[in-house]
Amino acid sequence: MRVFDEIPFPVLQVSLDGSFICYNIKFEENILPYFDCKGNILDFMPDFPFDGEREININKKDYNLLVKKDTDKYNIFFQELKRLDKYKTMVSLIFIDNYEEVLDTMEEFRHPLILAIVDRKIKKMAKELGGIVRKFEKDKYIFILSQDKLEELKENRFEILDSIREVDMGNTIPFTLSIGIGINGNSLDENMEFARVSIDFALSRGGDQVVIKDGEVYQFFGGHAKEGNRNSRVRARVKAYALSELIEDATNVVIMGHKHTDLDCMGAGIGVYSIVSAFEKPCNIVLNEVTSSVSYLYQRVIEDEKYKNAFVSSEEALKLINRKTLLIIVDVYKDSLCECPEIIEKAKKIVVFDHHRKGVEYIEKAVLTYHEPYASSTCELITEMLMYMNKSIPIKPLEADAILAGIIVDTKNFAFKTGIKTFESAAFLKKRGADTIRVKKLFKNSLDCYNARANVIKHMKIYRDNMAIAVLEEKTENPLLVVAQACDELLNIDNINASFVLCKLEDYISISARSFGEINVQIIMEKLGGGGHQSISATQIRDVSIEEAELMLKNAIDEYFKEEE
Repeated sequence: MRVFDEIPFPVLQVSLDGSFICYNIKFEENILPYFDCKGNILDFMPDFPFDGEREININKKDYNLLVKKDTDKYNIFFQELKRLDKYKTMVSLIFIDNYEEVLDTMEEFRHPLILAIVDRKIKKMAKELGGIVRKFEKDKYIFILSQDKLEELKENRFEILDSIREVDMGNTIPFTLSIGIGINGNSLDENMEFARVSIDFALSRGGDQVVIKDGEVYQFFGGHAKEGNRNSRVRARVKAYALSELIEDATNVVIMGHKHTDLDCMGAGIGVYSIVSAFEKPCNIVLNEVTSSVSYLYQRVIEDEKYKNAFVSSEEALKLINRKTLLIIVDVYKDSLCECPEIIEKAKKIVVFDHHRKGVEYIEKAVLTYHEPYASSTCELITEMLMYMNKSIPIKPLEADAILAGIIVDTKNFAFKTGIKTFESAAFLKKRGADTIRVKKLFKNSLDCYNARANVIKHMKIYRDNMAIAVLEEKTENPLLVVAQACDELLNIDNINASFVLCKLEDYISISARSFGEINVQIIMEKLGGGGHQSISATQIRDVSIEEAELMLKNAIDEYFKEEE
């Protein structure tokens, strides 16, 4: 027998002891099949509230139970709770990465036509998905879409990236897009903030990709095109001015790079030291270990009176930090990779200079960040600071050598990631006294390192027809340097488009990766917890053997090519 059939939600009537008397059709359809009881509500809910109300979950739906007592029975009303825990509207920002650069390669009369094609493709995508897109600057759009349509975009791997890249109206370089998406925030405003963070990530990773921020989780799509080069000097001038203001306001400056210091890191640190010295502020560089890759430069530098007391250990540096200390971090964006992460926690004002493609973990406390993945090296960014600082910065030939060495080592003698600004920076340093012969001497290796590198190359294996995988098995004084150099050398072999070299270090396996750009080794290394650049990257894997690490590497490579198909 049913009652309350006219009521549009489930209703149950029970006796004073909880036994079923009757119920309506909505209860029979939506509740009864999921009630594990034998005709008494106490079987299903021993703590049933015979007065008042409570919430209950039945078949993954939340209900509010409202109990009304009659003389000899209870009427129980099941009201479904429509929860809006997450805002189901996706907010996205779409930026054209290289607007000015593409137009500069074309005749001016073609500009309106190619821009109209790009605009139409973006609007067509939005219309087909039932979304709204609006241009708010010449190269920037905001895109609003129902979140359930996001899966459709993921399934086609955001084909809008390829579609825009294929636009050809006589431009010698293609347009590329960066897309930042925010989802599952608690409000539309929070999703917009997620989108802003995502677009910053996409741009700092080289552009031509999509970054989705879902709460604290990030997803990445695209990023397979070669990184472009930007020639805007305005950004560098603004950063140089901001840096000078921060140095002026500081009582002292501490410079810090990453662990296992290389020439780009040390060269950048010395470049910043020369800037700070011009402001006559006390300055120190944090350095715990002098690796063999920087030993020649370090010996030359400490012989100079200016740098006699410049280098300090982490313990000494922590004592130097006060409320008005400026911490300048170079050649690294992850706090866990810094020479002394504890300094970051203690410092109040932080500046970051880096050129690596940004990953999920990054230094959030920075008051000034010059993070430019298009740059060849951090030394190139520091040279821009020297060029555009609002006061003349005297540079010794020794300092010019150090900065130029950083550019040369990261570009592999101007072969990789070399743009117009790279050569301008090198020319500037040459004018300030840099000598290429002196710089060349900084790259000398011991005979043991040379032999170890030769053995790595000799025993390398071919994978997927065009990739080399090798292992450094013998002990050597600087395994990381040997691995990096062997990785570079392997690319000189015919038909090898990417190289990977592994070595055992303490409790982890280090992997270096190189390519000519057609294979994005940065994406492969990210799958193993690392990062870097499209053509130069690395990672560290803890608590595994060399054999296990090599298998993980091959699986990451296979996964990368599966995504490319």
